[in-house]
Amino acid sequence: MRKFTTLLMCLMLFGTLLAGCGGNKNNAANSPANDPAVNSGGNSNNSAPEQSAEEDITQKKITIKVHYPLPDETTLRDQEDDKIARFQAKYPNVTIVKDDWQYSVNEIGVKMASNEAPTFYNTWATEANFLVERGWVADITDLWNNWEYKDQINPVLQNQFIVDGKVFGVTQNGYITSTVVNKKLLEGKGLTMPSLDWTWDDMYNVAKDVADPKKGISGIAPMGKGNEAGWNWTNFLFEAGGEIETTVDGKVTAVFNSEAGVKALDFYKKLRWEANAIPQDWALGWGDAISSFQQGRTAMVIAGAFDVIQAALNEGGMKPEDVVAYPMPAAEAGGKHYGILGGNYLVINPNATKDEQEMAFRYITFDYFTDDALKSVEDTIQARKAEGKYFIPTPLEYFSEDSDYAKKIQAIYDKYDNVYKYDPDLFGLLEGKPEAQYGTQDFYATMSNVVQESFSKKGTDSKQQLDVAAKFVQENYFDKIEVK
Repeated sequence: MRKFTTLLMCLMLFGTLLAGCGGNKNNAANSPANDPAVNSGGNSNNSAPEQSAEEDITQKKITIKVHYPLPDETTLRDQEDDKIARFQAKYPNVTIVKDDWQYSVNEIGVKMASNEAPTFYNTWATEANFLVERGWVADITDLWNNWEYKDQINPVLQNQFIVDGKVFGVTQNGYITSTVVNKKLLEGKGLTMPSLDWTWDDMYNVAKDVADPKKGISGIAPMGKGNEAGWNWTNFLFEAGGEIETTVDGKVTAVFNSEAGVKALDFYKKLRWEANAIPQDWALGWGDAISSFQQGRTAMVIAGAFDVIQAALNEGGMKPEDVVAYPMPAAEAGGKHYGILGGNYLVINPNATKDEQEMAFRYITFDYFTDDALKSVEDTIQARKAEGKYFIPTPLEYFSEDSDYAKKIQAIYDKYDNVYKYDPDLFGLLEGKPEAQYGTQDFYATMSNVVQESFSKKGTDSKQQLDVAAKFVQENYFDKIEVK
């Protein structure tokens, strides 16, 4: 979900290591295979045939406007500046202009119309069809196909920006929404940790048994404020077998007011009114919920696992053995552990010239799959160790888990005792389900109101609530969408 990715991806592995763009990603740019100046390792290849200045992009004067971190993201700005210096050392013909504009669905149209958008910019998994249909992203299929590392990219993430067989963006990083559990709180109540292959009933029982309202301890802290409240709840909609919308003959129709939707909303109400398991002050935003977990005031929180674990260990002083990442629970035994699949993507401005687009692609992928990046990983792990802190890998990287590069990364992780280790059984249970492609944030905002009503008023009718919400979303948002 785009509301959270700026915070989430700031902390993601290669957003930290490879100089993230916009504070939530790891910008990178390795040379395409057809670059005569480099070989597959990114080093000089003196035997390559020379090109004429007219054909050789490295001999042309080119200016690109790059996506740059916000002013308060000083560390990321330092890392981006380092990347810019290294890039210009390789491509002295390129002038780089920094632009810290952050993507907004309400601003992108104006940016494109006024030709003020950067040469490339960051966006989210939800935006692919929206941007492609409006012509606000360049088709980079040829650049992609000529890139030697394309087959090592994580297909689960990259496929979100492949539309009708054409490539429109490069994945930066991603997440599958998970539940993180405070094992110490459970043990303090004499409870046994549930199986990773758990269910809603298991989550309910843990939340109910751990909750201690008099001490300000909740069993679970679902987000109840802002769009994140609707985002959290949507995981349960998916687990119950529901969908947000359908698209038939160019018409987008709200379908979340289904039997599955009722089941998911009723489960939320059980946590609130039967188990008394959520915080008394339940109006928590994303940061509030994460903070509640790191302070030991809730046993469970729903978010990208990396963010919760990072905050708990390195800010909250918790121990790795007390923080366990779980998949989202299945609605019932044998069901899918669906968690919302989200991520960050860098897309190229279609108004840029072909040379500018190619150089932007090279900048985006400049640090991908390089030995320098591997060294950066190890340097960061060592720096964390010196500070008495932990290095938290993200469960979902830009590179495929079976790639050669993934093996090199894992070999580095295995050398250090301050690298957090996920239960290996987790990855076989995670089931990422992409967010809806149309009106997602409008849906989340509407459902946040429903969640808040459900938490504040006992005895509300779930079906009626969802029918009203679906009607509102349909008339105010979905009916205005034209799917080509």
